[in-house]
Amino acid sequence: MQISQLTKAEEQVMQYLWELKKAFLKDVLEQFPDPKPHTNTVSTILKVLKDKDFVDYEVFGRQHEYFPLISKEKYTGKSMKSLVTNYFEGSYTNAVSFLVEKNEISVADLEMLLNELKNKD
Repeated sequence: MQISQLTKAEEQVMQYLWELKKAFLKDVLEQFPDPKPHTNTVSTILKVLKDKDFVDYEVFGRQHEYFPLISKEKYTGKSMKSLVTNYFEGSYTNAVSFLVEKNEISVADLEMLLNELKNKD
């Protein structure tokens, strides 16, 4: 199954759904910081996410309880792969080097991560 790329607004709604597991529109709206978006805006985003097969819902009377169809881990992996492919010639080494060069991750943190990965085996 091909996973679509999400807009920033769609990703924000998905973050809330991943955290909540299941939520009605009002529950999602409550997660937004002030000033909160209009109800229709969030409702439209949820409809788009449904159309993209990221969420589904159960009907309770006139309300829909939404839940994610794709895990956060699966989407994160796809997003990382896309980022590395599009900006770092498909090289994770280039991506990590970029982070070190831009001081986004220190060499000490990188060494700590490598040690943790070695100890997992």
